[in-house]
Amino acid sequence: MSTFPPPHPSLDPGFVTTGLDIPGYRIVRNHGIVRGIVVRSRNVFATIGAGLQTLVGGDITLFTELCEKTRQDSYAMMTLHAAQLGANAVIGARYDANEVMNGVTEVLAYGTAVYVEKIL
Repeated sequence: MSTFPPPHPSLDPGFVTTGLDIPGYRIVRNHGIVRGIVVRSRNVFATIGAGLQTLVGGDITLFTELCEKTRQDSYAMMTLHAAQLGANAVIGARYDANEVMNGVTEVLAYGTAVYVEKIL
C-alpha cells in the first residue's frame, strides 16, 4: 500500500473564506465547486492511547491531533484543486465529516473556486 504526502495549501489563506466575497476584491471568474477529500482510520495504538486518556478525562489529544491533521490535509487538497483550475481564491468554504464505517471517517473540505482582482 502506497501513501503520498498531502499537498501544501496552494492559495494564500487570506483568499479562502467562508464568506461569499472578499472585501476589497471583485470576483471576475467562477471556476465552480472544488473539494478535498481525506478518508482516515484510527490506528490501534492511537485508539489504545486515547482509551487511556479517557480514564483521566479532558482533551483526548491523540484524536484531536488526528482530526486536525485530517482537516489540514483536506483543506490543502481543496486549495490545490482550486489552483489547478486557475483560481486564486475560494469562497463559501466549508467542512463536512462522515463516518464511512466503524473507525473510518471521511473529511471533506469544499467551496467555490474563483478568480478575484483588487478593486482600484
